[in-house]
Amino acid sequence: QVLLVESGGGLVQPGGSLRLSCVAYGFTFSTRAMNWYRQAPGKEREPVATIARAGDTRNYTESVRGRFTISRDNAKNTVYLQMTNLKAEDTDLYYCKVRRYGEEYWGQGTQVAVSS
Repeated sequence: QVLLVESGGGLVQPGGSLRLSCVAYGFTFSTRAMNWYRQAPGKEREPVATIARAGDTRNYTESVRGRFTISRDNAKNTVYLQMTNLKAEDTDLYYCKVRRYGEEYWGQGTQVAVSS
């Protein structure tokens, strides 16, 4: 059974930093690209960052490029999202996602709130 568990969210002031983690269970982590998404109330879930299986290719949505860094530790079955210079508009519920054999699996999300 595939399970993704996010953590690391919280309340931070503008300009601050947070590191999100997503631990994966139930599949061979190193064989799958991993993704971070985010969603605000009443809005569609949007992709934030993607990292290839070996971590050698990373892609970001334009609004976070240069501020967020996605990384992974295949030995720990964990993908990270380091977020710096956070802005109020980064306030969202953040999810990790994996696609496996045509199915998408999501974690429960971790809330990030950026406010002074």
